[in-house]
Amino acid sequence: MKNLSRRDLCVALSALAAVGSVSSEAQAPGGPGEKVLSRSMTWPFDSLPVKRNANGGAGRAVVQGVLATGEAVEIHETTLPPGQMPHPAHKHRHSEFMFIREGELEFDNDGTKERVGPGGVIFAASNVMHGLKNVGSTPANYFVIAIGRESGVTPVSK
Repeated sequence: MKNLSRRDLCVALSALAAVGSVSSEAQAPGGPGEKVLSRSMTWPFDSLPVKRNANGGAGRAVVQGVLATGEAVEIHETTLPPGQMPHPAHKHRHSEFMFIREGELEFDNDGTKERVGPGGVIFAASNVMHGLKNVGSTPANYFVIAIGRESGVTPVSK
């Protein structure tokens, strides 16, 4: 995991999508309007639409939907400039795995801060306050896999 390339990540994401593979005769687990991930697919990095963020960074949405086994998933990639945070510390119902590809991030885990660099993985548990900040001198790049249904985000009050 230390030298995770974009190709390796695409293979891993394809494997995750394959978990949701189900025959067309099976009953879809998603609710109205939910995209059911029922077949294997790929998402070439260069085909992902880029959204510029107010903090000078950028994000790429990969996929959002529900697996055949019922879990809601959302995957995106973020590039975060030095010294920036994607948003204030918060908590939410879904859980998140963050895979660090480049840069040095500080993970605020309910008040405890840890540094995580390239190849590292962060897990933010459901309903636990957490946040990220790029504490390095170069842009940080990471992928997020969110698993679970959302019931609203609770920002930290200052």
